[in-house]
Amino acid sequence: MARGASADEIRKAFRKLAKKHHPDKNPGDAAAEERFKRVSAAFDLLGDPDKRRRFDAGEIDADGREVMRGFSGNPYGQGGHPFGQGGGARSAEFENVDLGDILGEMFGSRRGGFASRGGDVRANLDIDLEDAILGGKKRIGFSDGRTLDVTIPAGAAEGQVLRLKGQGSPGRAGSGDALIELRIRPHAIFRRDGDNLVMDVPVSLPDAVLGGKVQAPTPEGPVTLNVPKGSNSGSTLRLRRRGLADGQGRRGDLLARLVVTLPDTPDEALEQFAEEWRRDRPYTPRGRA
Repeated sequence: MARGASADEIRKAFRKLAKKHHPDKNPGDAAAEERFKRVSAAFDLLGDPDKRRRFDAGEIDADGREVMRGFSGNPYGQGGHPFGQGGGARSAEFENVDLGDILGEMFGSRRGGFASRGGDVRANLDIDLEDAILGGKKRIGFSDGRTLDVTIPAGAAEGQVLRLKGQGSPGRAGSGDALIELRIRPHAIFRRDGDNLVMDVPVSLPDAVLGGKVQAPTPEGPVTLNVPKGSNSGSTLRLRRRGLADGQGRRGDLLARLVVTLPDTPDEALEQFAEEWRRDRPYTPRGRA
């Protein structure tokens, strides 16, 4: 039997865990609902003295079903004890979930022979915007000296958590996982606006007045934009599906904001033209929101 785990301790642990995962506290969270069911099933087994005795003796499995006798196979492995007592034993399973994992969460450690799984470790990983869009590989280091190569999926989102199975802290029932939260670094050209990217594209005065073509960067490489005739600073051209991906992998757009830009050096002909224009064709620009 589980040494040191009294019925009162089990009840207290169950109430704490059930409150944490109860569907009313986690509306719409299917994972929490499933966890609540599993915790309830574990308590149904451990909270019933007769079931607990029979399970410990190997007479029933974790679902309460009779264990067939007279076969060479042992459902609990060599040594046969369902709670990990005896050499080479493994934790029983119900609904394809390790009961030792549930018990480890209930008691927070290896209590009374319950083999607990190692804890998860968490880390943040800063990535470039191009890595988030196109995918790539990055190396991350942990405080224990280990390093891991992390595969960044194409379309990764800000705050997305990557789970690396078995790369967490070790435990008797197996190692925990490494949870890597992605953070996208600010970019020198592109600004994030939700799933869209925004950039400024300089346009010469003749191209703004007469229309023209201009080269502009995108995360996948440069493209040629058609500048409409009579474009003003602040006019925006939309490049569809060139932005960031959302949680479903749908990409936003890239918004190219035109900025009419004068020559770097003074131009006498342009200044003379402007003087004549201001004298003969004065106008007041309309304010733009």
